[in-house]
Amino acid sequence: MEKIPSVEIQSPPLPSDGKFHVKLVEGRFQNLRRLTSWPLILLFFVMVWIQPDGQPWLLFSFEQRTIFLFGKPLSWHDLPLLSGLMITGGGLLFFLSVGWGRVWCGFACPQSIWTWIFIRIEQWTEGRAQERAKTDQQLFEGTRFFQRGLKHILWLIVAGMTAATFTGYFIPIRDITADLLALQMSPALSAWLVIMTALTYLNAGLVREKICLHACPYSRFQSVMFDSNTRTVSYDAERGEPRAKRRSSDVNSGDCVDCDLCVQVCPTGIDIRDGLQAACIDCAACIDACDSVMDKLQRPKGLIGFRSEAELSNQHNVVIRPKLMGYALVVLSSVLAVTYGFTDTTELLVEIRRDRTTLFTELDDKTICNNYLVKVESFIPSQTMTEISVSGQGRYELFGPRQIDLKQDNSTWLPYRVCTSDLQLARTELEFNFTKPGSVVSKKTTFITASI
Repeated sequence: MEKIPSVEIQSPPLPSDGKFHVKLVEGRFQNLRRLTSWPLILLFFVMVWIQPDGQPWLLFSFEQRTIFLFGKPLSWHDLPLLSGLMITGGGLLFFLSVGWGRVWCGFACPQSIWTWIFIRIEQWTEGRAQERAKTDQQLFEGTRFFQRGLKHILWLIVAGMTAATFTGYFIPIRDITADLLALQMSPALSAWLVIMTALTYLNAGLVREKICLHACPYSRFQSVMFDSNTRTVSYDAERGEPRAKRRSSDVNSGDCVDCDLCVQVCPTGIDIRDGLQAACIDCAACIDACDSVMDKLQRPKGLIGFRSEAELSNQHNVVIRPKLMGYALVVLSSVLAVTYGFTDTTELLVEIRRDRTTLFTELDDKTICNNYLVKVESFIPSQTMTEISVSGQGRYELFGPRQIDLKQDNSTWLPYRVCTSDLQLARTELEFNFTKPGSVVSKKTTFITASI
């Protein structure tokens, strides 16, 4: 299948300090981006605090060896479910890419969202893009010093809140907050928070578009998923060319008045009029900027818009196509598989070890005993006790605690001895049974009665 060519364009000349100032613009796509990003930001900062019935809603607890996923406790043996969720997310990302380009990057990617937050803080403290570009050439003193300092302080506050919240998905956020207020954080936790704060500050505040241009792998392989029917941010050259300033335009001029506003609002600093580029994140800021100019000139909107190569060539755009439907099938299959997996999660994890030093012990001519170590982990907070018994071919007697306190002995190796006077084969199958409300969990092992 023919691919849309990805054109390598030289970046526009930057100021001497290597920095360009993004101009913020309003419009329907920017409103849509807010409707997408604000709920995601809210969920990120709020979910870590939600604790229905005292249990975290979302927590990857290394200390408890438990994953709390939307209030449901999972064992580390259920990690394949997380892999399934990641496959589902990846399939959905590829589905969107085939249909509408890098809309994830422009509307929902954390790097983009936090970059826009930091740009808004920059505009609030230092003024609009033109003012920032002008004052950057002035001496760093007086009001300018205060504005720049306030900006970096606010950046660090947002970065610190982000780092603490992110860490709260691995360590209970209430514990982090209490330790932070009491200034009793461990060196490891302190170092981690400092590192995460610094990374957030650098990525969203200083590095910004360079992550999208050089570090993000998605920009490099996006062309593999694009085809001639992929709708992505595109410039209608047939309508816009030849470009001409409004005062010098004539009947042969295109609709583009070469105002460069589409370049000024681009967070990655590209000129969309040069064609499809790997750096474009499909944030649609250039669409809103161009539409506002067309409104003022009383010309039709859409000089820049979401279009496919087929549409730009005045051909019919095919919506339902094999590649798009293939990714849709992957997403649907993954959702069904993960949904089914959540119906069969590990609630009681049992491990049994035989005594390796002594295969068996003879108490008399008829009685033989085997020693075992048993560990039981419960992943249901309401389940506090379990009863243990043994069964097999013959009659066995269990020596050890018949009830296990899952709060006190959870994840603790407990010694047990199993004896029998029914001497049969040299090796027989033995089953440990753990009874919990509503079900029984069984674990098989081997009972040895003679040396081999």
